[in-house]
Amino acid sequence: MREPRGFGRVRLQCLPDVSAAALVPFVCEVIEPGATVQTDGWRAYNAIADHGYAHEKTVISAGEDPAHVAMPAVHRVASLLKRWLLGTHQGAVGTEHLDAYLNEFTFRFNRRASRRRGLLFYRLLEQAVATGP
Repeated sequence: MREPRGFGRVRLQCLPDVSAAALVPFVCEVIEPGATVQTDGWRAYNAIADHGYAHEKTVISAGEDPAHVAMPAVHRVASLLKRWLLGTHQGAVGTEHLDAYLNEFTFRFNRRASRRRGLLFYRLLEQAVATGP
């Protein structure tokens, strides 16, 4: 297992299901071809190797390291997301707004260490104006 040297940028999206048909287009949209993708043992991820990605699989089974030890970065982001949803939205998360919540969390997470945090609101307004309804 590699120790995380820090987090890069995260990408989150609400998918209709956990099939390869739903996962592969998301992976192809947000990860550059040729990159190494590390996943758990879920079989739907096997299809990404057919799309130009190096696939490293970590199968998590009983008796071995628990998932949060084997893949700490994924579990830290998931934990932060859950805490943020419970704190910010008081646990009232409707599925019709889930993509918007994920986009907001992603925006905040990816800019958490920005040296120009004072520009955060300004950049948010720029994106709001540049993006259609």
